[in-house]
Amino acid sequence: MTQLAPTAPLVRFAPSPTGYLHIGNARPALFNWLFARRHGGRFLLRYDDTDTQRSQAAFAEAIAEDLAWLGIHPDLTIRQSERLAIYDAAAERLRAAGRLYPCFETADELDRRRKRQLARGLPPVYDRAALKLTAEDRARLEAEGRKPHWRFRLEPRTVSWTDLVRGEAHVDCASLSDPVLAREDGSYLYTLPSVVDDAELGVTHVIRGEDHVTNTAVQIQIFEALGAPLPVFGHHNLLTTASGEGLSKRLGHLSLRGLRDSGVEALAVAALAVLVGSSDAVRPVASLDELAGLVELAHVSRAPAKFDEHELEALSARTLHQLPFEAVQPRLAALGVAGDEAFWLAVRGNLARLDEAKAWWRVVNGPLRPLLADAAFCAQAAALLPPEPFDATTWKSWTAAVSAATGLKGRALFMPLRQALTAQDHGPELAALLPLIGRERALKRLDGESA
Repeated sequence: MTQLAPTAPLVRFAPSPTGYLHIGNARPALFNWLFARRHGGRFLLRYDDTDTQRSQAAFAEAIAEDLAWLGIHPDLTIRQSERLAIYDAAAERLRAAGRLYPCFETADELDRRRKRQLARGLPPVYDRAALKLTAEDRARLEAEGRKPHWRFRLEPRTVSWTDLVRGEAHVDCASLSDPVLAREDGSYLYTLPSVVDDAELGVTHVIRGEDHVTNTAVQIQIFEALGAPLPVFGHHNLLTTASGEGLSKRLGHLSLRGLRDSGVEALAVAALAVLVGSSDAVRPVASLDELAGLVELAHVSRAPAKFDEHELEALSARTLHQLPFEAVQPRLAALGVAGDEAFWLAVRGNLARLDEAKAWWRVVNGPLRPLLADAAFCAQAAALLPPEPFDATTWKSWTAAVSAATGLKGRALFMPLRQALTAQDHGPELAALLPLIGRERALKRLDGESA
């Protein structure tokens, strides 16, 4: 079998637009995007929307929005619903080659057959009864109004490949049922359109969850039956909740939309999603390019990876604390915070969520009603406040003078000043805040005025 060379990769993420993305099914999107970034490749977003009953345009739009929030911007977007003629042509080729054959069993008949096999201790594998039908049998069934579904005839052999994550991998196809590729109504299941798109568009690497390992053996046989070169496959472990439960679209709080609305940093979501459950330590990153440099598919564990929301909160705060002003300036502006780099560097270390910057902008920009624990002390401090301009040394020299005049030190010295200047008893270093507050506003607050 021919495998594509691992150069200039084209990878893909193929969600079904039947619901919102949660962190579990966004994980392969991140692995693929980061792989493309690291190797100078391209990223394809493919909507697997052949299920017309469940697919919705609104969900497709939401998926694009959620990916953009993570920083993923596709180089190409396609919709399988617009490519049905291509799949029809591939199906005809497989029929002509004797690899796609009609089956007339109903769902109830197949279910009863599986139960009988299980009762006899046999694996519930399709017995290929449809291959024994004569042309007369098929004509009779069609005359009865039955419409066939179509199965791909697997060759009973072991399929092997070198997996980017798992190393040498193989599946014995003799133990599998011939997969259904087309339904009675002519619509396609996932398998055939996926292979045809990967082949026709030149996808070089298919990186996805380990729940697709068996599918890979089936798809390799379809690639070969169509005479198409094989992509390189990689199957990463799956995410679970912190308690070990599987993720689903019903878990709204772990949807990307829910995480975004909660105020966590997208970079933290991305870092935790791909680094958890690998030999690479989870750590904050400043960009997806930095994260791409950290992610090694060969380092991904075989064990399930637990996505802990508490760990995410801590990582989100640590991510925020290291972000440069340029990375947050548009978001601060959207919050109504007009602070400059000095403001951001002063407050970022005290933020758990970016929107908390609004409270500190009010502290430095007013109006703010001060907390005056000791008016006489604050009046003494005001009298000693030096003239502007203020800089990073002003706080230290001012409090030294106040301490010398009042004899107060430590908490007794600093807490009344913090409360008067910020109306808080904790927060960013006042050495950084005082120049932002300014002398005029500081004097008013020390006098008990709102400013």
